[in-house]
Amino acid sequence: MNKRTVFVTGGASGIGYGIAKSMVLNGHYVVIADINEHAAQEAVSRLINECEQQGVDCSANIRAVAVDVCDAQRVSALPDKLGELHVDVLINNAGIQHVAKLEDFPAHKWQQLINIMLVGPALLTQTFLPAMRENNFGRIINIGSIHSLVASPYKSAYVSAKHGLLGFAKTLALETGNSNITINTLCPAYVKTPLVEQQIAAQAKENNLTEDDVINKIMLEPMPKKQFVEIDELADTALFLMSDSARNITAQAIALDGGWTAR
Repeated sequence: MNKRTVFVTGGASGIGYGIAKSMVLNGHYVVIADINEHAAQEAVSRLINECEQQGVDCSANIRAVAVDVCDAQRVSALPDKLGELHVDVLINNAGIQHVAKLEDFPAHKWQQLINIMLVGPALLTQTFLPAMRENNFGRIINIGSIHSLVASPYKSAYVSAKHGLLGFAKTLALETGNSNITINTLCPAYVKTPLVEQQIAAQAKENNLTEDDVINKIMLEPMPKKQFVEIDELADTALFLMSDSARNITAQAIALDGGWTAR
């Protein structure tokens, strides 16, 4: 595969960091983007150290960028900020969670989830799409969720945002059909990340259960395979979608769900 420039939002931790690491180890140039500049810089340092431990010098192939994906002005300024770098692959990963009954859900928090996980990907795609068209290559990979396909109680904003990514991807696939640009959404079941750890605690409180019960009776219960999805599964799927073999895979919701949606 040709060396690509990959822009990963929410890249300082969790799924974003794991995908960034995989991309670097596969020879791609990675921009770790995060709202917290210090966290992004620390992630770069940590990744360089981890690559060195595997005998790989990736220091020239990675950089950090601070950006609020909800700030249209700052997002539109990213191409100038990146200079000669042209983003080939955009991975819309940034996300947060809030668990509450709708009647107890703060309005500002509902709006924040929609802004980060639906408006943000639209703004970033809008920003990087012109260069992708000019280069006749682009891969937009949304990190959705099993909740792009199904729902769970107490997650109305998250489920709405993740469902919205599918409609966004379908629309963009139609608009980019005349070029070598694709847009797809990865829909994993639960991945063991700090965000999910927080959800376990919140679900335990909301449902008056132990955290072990939340894992076994709520999170993994619908999955025939009864196991968390690993980050490398997402990273490897993203790598495939970047390849020429995936040039006709677009507008797809790709479920890594352990059989959840077979029911």
